[in-house]
Amino acid sequence: MNATTNTDGRRARTVDVLVIGAGPAGLAAAARLAAAGAGTVEVVDREEQAGGIPRHCYHSGFGLRELRRPMSGPAYARHWCDLAAGAGAVVRTGVSVTGWAGQRDTRPRPRRATARDGRPQGPPGPLALDTTSPDGLERITAGAVVLATGARERPRSARLVPGTRPAGVFTTGELQQAVHLHHQRIGRRAVVVGAEPVSYSAARTLRSAGVEVAAMITDEPRHQSSLASGLGARLRHQVPLLTGTTVTELLGRGRLTGLTLRHADGRTTTVACDTVVFTGDWIPDQELAALGGIALDRGTRGPAVDTAFRTAASGIFAVGNLIHAVEPAGTAAREGRLVAGPVLRYLADGEWPGGQVPVAVEAPLRWVAPNRIDPRGPRPPLGRFTLRTARAAGRLSVLVVSQDGQVLHRERLRRGAVPNRPVYASADWIDKADPAGGPVLITAG
Repeated sequence: MNATTNTDGRRARTVDVLVIGAGPAGLAAAARLAAAGAGTVEVVDREEQAGGIPRHCYHSGFGLRELRRPMSGPAYARHWCDLAAGAGAVVRTGVSVTGWAGQRDTRPRPRRATARDGRPQGPPGPLALDTTSPDGLERITAGAVVLATGARERPRSARLVPGTRPAGVFTTGELQQAVHLHHQRIGRRAVVVGAEPVSYSAARTLRSAGVEVAAMITDEPRHQSSLASGLGARLRHQVPLLTGTTVTELLGRGRLTGLTLRHADGRTTTVACDTVVFTGDWIPDQELAALGGIALDRGTRGPAVDTAFRTAASGIFAVGNLIHAVEPAGTAAREGRLVAGPVLRYLADGEWPGGQVPVAVEAPLRWVAPNRIDPRGPRPPLGRFTLRTARAAGRLSVLVVSQDGQVLHRERLRRGAVPNRPVYASADWIDKADPAGGPVLITAG
């Protein structure tokens, strides 16, 4: 690692691989890269502690698939931190990446991926980023960059829920940090907005803090979590689930006193509570990618990536929930391990693909990841494409993959499709796609 001082007072350093984001995806990538001899591998994260979201998820269930043993969120976070450090990667926290070096426009307009745009896009000049930390200002130049900045839940303000701004309004992440990290008093009676896996995690956190969960509400016709979670909340913990229901107003000044709800049949009701937790509705943390002009996918709203996690900008990779908000931590960690191979190949030969074929979806499907392919290149590392749907579909529903009107693949959904849960499509059709053809389209019917 080389270090000098620029004329602007920034300390300039060079590393072989810079990983941005110290969650499961970033730490797993750093661990595998360092162990494989990628050279100097550094991870930076703006949080004061590494580990990402799992570090304040105190329930068990982490690590079952990839580590074959159940772990709490903090234990799972420590596992990846220890693995990365043990492999020789440098993990630095409290470091904020403020932009790409040499970028003049502080408010750039990100370029979107286009059907036939094969030209490399992204930040000008070398892969250099400016950072700030308690140690001062730095400029880090890297041979390759892995973006693993994850995703966050959309807050109440972004959901445009009317009302005042009383205390007692949380997202799941804010709730878990308040309870487990800061040991704050939450309230007495809460409503959870959402009925997907993270929503049930929020309900467990509320109960652990001694808060009554008055109800869970969702605008969908059913919950989107596992059958066990749904039954456990309703039967064991006596938490009613209100489906086809939306929050139309927050009530109270100073402190939340209740919510106004609208039901599917048009009725409006009021539920008394002093706490509300808005869960799910994930947004990729893509600000850094957008700041560098890296092509974004319209569906996922994260960086457009191919089957080797390559973005449209040479030398820049993206993994984890930045590219498909949101999948379990285990999936993110697995992708972190798998990106090491493409990064090592890039460091060795410097080759970057051009002219890739976009993959798009049609309603009721919302997005697909990966969302670019090279018919002559690698298949998705997990052997599949991940999709999301905006509408529930039964087991007889069929996914159809086509290009320029020609059907490339057709398969039945084994378990049906539910909003806010992944739907997987086979990757067996990739070599049938025409490299010179139009976008590949995936439809459900």
